[in-house]
Amino acid sequence: MRVSKCIVLGAAALLLPLASGANEFDTELRTAYQTHIVPLLSQGIVIDAILAQNADHAGLTDADVEALDQQWRQEAEAGSGPLIDAVLGNALSEFLAQVKADSDGMITEIFVMDNRGLNVAQSDVTSDYMQGDEAKWLETFPVGGDAVFVDELEFDESTNAFQSQVSGSIVDPATGETIGAITVGVNVESLL
Repeated sequence: MRVSKCIVLGAAALLLPLASGANEFDTELRTAYQTHIVPLLSQGIVIDAILAQNADHAGLTDADVEALDQQWRQEAEAGSGPLIDAVLGNALSEFLAQVKADSDGMITEIFVMDNRGLNVAQSDVTSDYMQGDEAKWLETFPVGGDAVFVDELEFDESTNAFQSQVSGSIVDPATGETIGAITVGVNVESLL
């Protein structure tokens, strides 16, 4: 155990400079996203869930969004609650959890956001409900079409692995309208 921890820490020391600059795995991450995620984005379960939430949330004020985000953060800290349970218990979250499970460790997390940047579904609990002020949403949804954003490489202590997030816009195939976005955490060591 001590040897493997030394190997992981040694690898972390060698790759740590990568986290502060451009993502060395950009090409591999984009390829994995195109291969494994893009085919899922036009499936009815994804489109229907986003469209339903966009309609349900159409009347939310900024104060409402802030209140939902605060509720989510409190529930995440407590370990569960009605908002988190509703999101994690929906059909799309179950689908995303299965996509993660079927990825043989390549996907560390996967979540879908609506047209406001609010979580629609996810494989795992995120720290907040509102992603609309983060690059994963700002670099995809407002850009539209086939926008893809590759975030920095980071060492995840909980999994002892290097990972990066890849995010992309989600377009309604019936209208061509951008309706949401997706973020996928990828264990870059699985790409080697």
